[in-house]
Amino acid sequence: MNRTEACIALNMVAGMGPVRLRNLLEVFETPERILAAKRSELRTVDGIGNEVAEQIANWENTVDLPAELERVRDFGADVITAQSPVYPRQLREIHAPPIVLYVWGELTERDQHAIAVIGSRRTSHYGAECAKKLSYQLAYSGLTVISGLARGIDTAAHQGALAAKGRTIAVIGSGLTKLYPPENAALADKIRSGNGAVISEFSMAIEPDRQTFPMRNRIISGWSHGILVVEAGLNSGALITASQAIEQGRSVYAVPGHINAPTAHGSNRLIQQGAKLVMDAGDILDDLQILLPEKQKLPEAVARPLPELSADERLVYDAIRPTETPIDQIAASSELPAATVSSVLLRLELKRLVKQLPGKYFVKLS
Repeated sequence: MNRTEACIALNMVAGMGPVRLRNLLEVFETPERILAAKRSELRTVDGIGNEVAEQIANWENTVDLPAELERVRDFGADVITAQSPVYPRQLREIHAPPIVLYVWGELTERDQHAIAVIGSRRTSHYGAECAKKLSYQLAYSGLTVISGLARGIDTAAHQGALAAKGRTIAVIGSGLTKLYPPENAALADKIRSGNGAVISEFSMAIEPDRQTFPMRNRIISGWSHGILVVEAGLNSGALITASQAIEQGRSVYAVPGHINAPTAHGSNRLIQQGAKLVMDAGDILDDLQILLPEKQKLPEAVARPLPELSADERLVYDAIRPTETPIDQIAASSELPAATVSSVLLRLELKRLVKQLPGKYFVKLS
């Protein structure tokens, strides 16, 4: 048994965790020696009581290591420990660094320089578009975008980074064979196919639950130089991640949202409490003082150029604000008849320049 295999086994032992492993390594020096230790020896270690000592001493009867190694091989994943050169350096510094990381895809040196983009699962169109735009800019500038592959902001963040042909890492709260949510399977496959990796600290067949997601959040914040909260309600898990980031000494950034939008109350509160307000990825890059090669400078604009528009189309398009705009306000601002505005909006939708939302609201598409 090699060191990585021993770490996989310890990671699967009930009651084991990164802090207890650190205490054990101070005494036994290697994970292999921990697994071979006697119960009486294990009990003398700080934080290891009778129950955990019993679990470790009895590990071969509770952990099917050969089956786990086979699952890893069949899935096409790798497992790394803190001794691996590609294990994130930032992650080694946190209070409880993962014992192992299951990696589906490939990690590179560039992934040592990362920024987390997170937010609510239930998000507005504005929030999703902000996440895509900012993630595009950050990935284009050379940073790896880290998020959690969840619905909403996480999904938009990964999509934005991929659109920039940049790097993105998805840290999930389950085993790799139990990917959640299932509708993001295609996105996960795209990430691992040369654009980044899907990461988990959990053994291959672990189901997601209420405990696994907060655990994975410390990895997202700990891996990153800072975290960007794009949109989050007052009870959002993103705020827990922001608290963890502060404890880990990471920078916290937030995108301002509409003061009447419940989905933005948490992120707006972060700004009140001292998070840096972000309107452009340059706000983050300047703050981190990252020196980029000339060819990787942040682009002035990431939106595609507008096609040629008629006079009416230009008036209507310009009348749509950055946020959701009701059709009556578009008509008032453009000073065109309501029937004309409706016809022009349909043409703009067909040109994929605007999108209609419920309630006759319209937004521009990036």
